[in-house]
Amino acid sequence: MGIIAHGIDLVDFPRIEDMVKRHGDRFLDRVFTASEQQYANSNKNGIEKLAGRFAAKEAVLKLVGTGWRGKIAWTDIEVVNTETGQPEVRLSGEVKKIADKLGITQISVSITHTANFAIASAVALAGKY
Repeated sequence: MGIIAHGIDLVDFPRIEDMVKRHGDRFLDRVFTASEQQYANSNKNGIEKLAGRFAAKEAVLKLVGTGWRGKIAWTDIEVVNTETGQPEVRLSGEVKKIADKLGITQISVSITHTANFAIASAVALAGKY
């Protein structure tokens, strides 16, 4: 298995909190899947969880080399947790098509938080895993 690309992103909590306050469900539904919203709502630090997932989505868009444009939807990238709590990326729609064209077979993602920021790093892998 080989590394194809890497993406990283940093998000400050007030940015996400402001978007939620200003745009409410319209923002949440446009950017986060129902599962991601449920996960954030089930934690006392919901904004922190949303910021981490937002950073992960941005990191994935960087590693596929597109940014957010064209037919890409934010919800084409879903960040879920495995049974052990590790974040895992699931792709669909246009982002999945792009990843498939690039030969990406797996994306490894890591998310961490500080008092005011979330950072995510995503690595695109190719080959059998």
